[in-house]
Amino acid sequence: MHLTRSLRAALAAAVAATLPLVAAVQADAAGSSDTAGTHGAKRPKSLVIGIDGATFAAFDKAGMPNIKNLMATGMTATSNLYAAPMAPTSSGPGWSSIATGVWPDKHKVVDNAFTGADFARYPDYATRMEAAAPALNTLVVGTWSPVATTVFGPATDTRLTGADDADTTAKAVSRLASTDADATFVHLDEVDGAGHSYGAASPTYLNALTTADARVGKLLQAVTSRPAYGDEDWLIMLTADHGHTDGGGHGGNSQQERQTFVIANGAGFAPGSVRHDVKVTDVAPTVLDHAGITVDPAWRLDGEVIGAAAPDAFDTLRPSLRTRVDESGLPSTRKGWTNTPPSGWTIDNSAMPTGGVTEWRGWSFATDEFWTNAALGQGRETNVRARDVFALADSDEWDDKAHGAGQFDSTLISPAFAVTGGAPATVSYATHYKVDGPQTGDVLISYDGGAPQPLKSYRTDVNTVERIAFGVPAGVTSARLHFRYTGTNSAFWTVDRVSLTR
Repeated sequence: MHLTRSLRAALAAAVAATLPLVAAVQADAAGSSDTAGTHGAKRPKSLVIGIDGATFAAFDKAGMPNIKNLMATGMTATSNLYAAPMAPTSSGPGWSSIATGVWPDKHKVVDNAFTGADFARYPDYATRMEAAAPALNTLVVGTWSPVATTVFGPATDTRLTGADDADTTAKAVSRLASTDADATFVHLDEVDGAGHSYGAASPTYLNALTTADARVGKLLQAVTSRPAYGDEDWLIMLTADHGHTDGGGHGGNSQQERQTFVIANGAGFAPGSVRHDVKVTDVAPTVLDHAGITVDPAWRLDGEVIGAAAPDAFDTLRPSLRTRVDESGLPSTRKGWTNTPPSGWTIDNSAMPTGGVTEWRGWSFATDEFWTNAALGQGRETNVRARDVFALADSDEWDDKAHGAGQFDSTLISPAFAVTGGAPATVSYATHYKVDGPQTGDVLISYDGGAPQPLKSYRTDVNTVERIAFGVPAGVTSARLHFRYTGTNSAFWTVDRVSLTR
């Protein structure tokens, strides 16, 4: 994530100012355990604040001392949402993804009517919390009523709707001060209203962010003023359901509409830290983990506990990413791609024709900001399960420039993974395979330098995290994965977070 010079300066000033209420949260958190789900003698509690329609790119222009101090004393991560055809960048899908920890293709919310929502299979985190530990007290207060009445289910102990953001804040402050809420979610709506009416570039929108920041300050003050605060371990998180365009509105696939953020403050979040691999779906599992509730793999969450996931080999390429060569529709200064693989990985382009778009000749590595904005509206925005830098083969974009005869044909080859002959193993990777013409995608495996053998093939659209169990032949000690993609002006294949466990 890139922080502008003015925002960096604002963060530095916030550190110097050190607002007492945020400093209290951070100082107290520093005394509790860094181990996920372990909090010593202190009682874990969480406060998640959702600011509807908050555009992160506008933060450096608004007066937001409370939020900027949370950033300065905690972790900040921006990421991008989906867009059509998965779902529009609207509130129903956005808050549902945050609350459930899964993307719209699972929770099935694709509009603000919630028609077809699958909250039975993918419930909100308060519902999961109540099922796992009914004694915990869960609280939701929201200005947009569907947050409290629909997104968070009836198992939640207390669900309240505010007449406006001032009322929502007052109700939440009262409950935080007077009850023993263990997990609180507060939704503020008026920034979104300002975005619709005036646009994200307007003074009115910036003033709305400043007002929301003051309300965040009141919520933080309610936390630190609790009589039992010294015996509590607080996790504070801020996020948004979508952004806004400068002219006003959202629902589309522009960078301003898709960009969102997670700010996290508490034990284990280094002051001023910035991450590129955190998604809004990580809010739910992180809150559950903080409460001591183990995230069950059977839940099939897309989100992960922040701090539990480590960067993969592709993410190490971020410092070496390049600016555009042939993709003239992108800003000339934007960095976001390379065709040089990380250490241990190789690319076999021996079957690739010459020419084509330089950025996508054979397997490449890119960020979402670079790749999706190279050609909007062709499904790249739904590559939501990749994080930070990922590998991709895109025959459609490569074919946009003249090239030699023949089809796109490139193979990405992993390092040698250690395996145990005669024992089971599992290959895992996030992938988005999209078909739009003649193409093939094949995963092969080679043992001890031998010939590659088929492991998995793709011929239809897939967007998932694959986990492929297989038996390792007797006597084998190493295995490599081969991802071969061929295409003729078709679509693409992305791969990320590749692992082999035994």
